[in-house]
Amino acid sequence: MAEFQTVAKVGDIPPGEGRAYEVAGRMIAVFFVDDKYTAIYDSCPHMGASLANGYVENGGVTCPWHAWRFCITKGTWLDNPQSTVRVDTFEVRVVGDEIQVKPPDDA
Repeated sequence: MAEFQTVAKVGDIPPGEGRAYEVAGRMIAVFFVDDKYTAIYDSCPHMGASLANGYVENGGVTCPWHAWRFCITKGTWLDNPQSTVRVDTFEVRVVGDEIQVKPPDDA
């Protein structure tokens, strides 16, 4: 079972934004919205753009390349919620001043 990995310190991610971190060989986008940290796979399934660089609004992030939108908590494609297109989500916790992400079990 994968163990949590520290990716950043509290305060490293400005409110309403995301940052990308490598966790077990995968790039993970960590967002800080409404005083809560969430994490999704950083690569947009459309063309591979970094979602951490996207515009964050109303619980979603907009891909900076082609404006596909994904939920930062569930990974669902907000433009077509019935679609099977989605990005993986990851568990996040804060321990002291460390932001930690749990890698996928297959890592």
